[in-house]
Amino acid sequence: MIFINTRPASRADDLTKALNDARYQVESLPLLELVAQPFSNELQQLYQQLSETQIIVVVSPTAVEIGIRYLQRAGLPLQQLKHIQWIAVGNATAQTLAKFNIESHVPEVESSEGMLELPILQQQDHLKKIAFWRGLGGRQFMMQQLQQQGVSLLNFVLYRRQCPENSVVHFPKIIAKLKDRQSVVVLISSEASWNYWQQLCHSSATQVEWIYMVLGSRLAHLVQATSSAATNNIIQLDSLSAVEIIQRMCAWQGNL
Repeated sequence: MIFINTRPASRADDLTKALNDARYQVESLPLLELVAQPFSNELQQLYQQLSETQIIVVVSPTAVEIGIRYLQRAGLPLQQLKHIQWIAVGNATAQTLAKFNIESHVPEVESSEGMLELPILQQQDHLKKIAFWRGLGGRQFMMQQLQQQGVSLLNFVLYRRQCPENSVVHFPKIIAKLKDRQSVVVLISSEASWNYWQQLCHSSATQVEWIYMVLGSRLAHLVQATSSAATNNIIQLDSLSAVEIIQRMCAWQGNL
């Protein structure tokens, strides 16, 4: 069985190594690369309002790195934000925050839905303003849910996503290696990565059995609604940990 690791190049190595150790054949095909947005007057104004917020939601390690860098550029010492609670989308983001001595709340399911279930966001009465450190187009669902509950948002768009050029070139080479009716697992960790995957597949006619490992229930429903894959070929994940991914693959193979 082939596993297509679609994580960004900077975050793919540990998973690839774990899968190789478990004797799975892995093809690396990053579906997203994150490019920093230029520091702007709009971002400067947002940073000046950060002291008014109660929570900062950080959606990726890249958002941490760019957000802290731009915080310094805006002339706002991190010490002035000691009153703020931080939410990290997952453990990798939390670990990146920890490098700056920032503790964070981490959901059990590394998704917007998982973050919305955190107790700190369930106690809505005291929440007035939340900042999002995110990428262009990301976390729309979570932001809409909070706005509907009357929370004011500071929207920091710190980077944009794009499909790496190398992956566009490499994709046909992966397809050429596949055999008819071969089972191929594809990791889908976000709506943006799913959209790029569909674009890559659009011009490729293959007879392989795609099995999608998808992070979270909302993304699983989206993939089910917009793909030709059978329902039993969609495996929902609660996290992107190598342990969970390997366990789910073993369980799926055991049901064949």
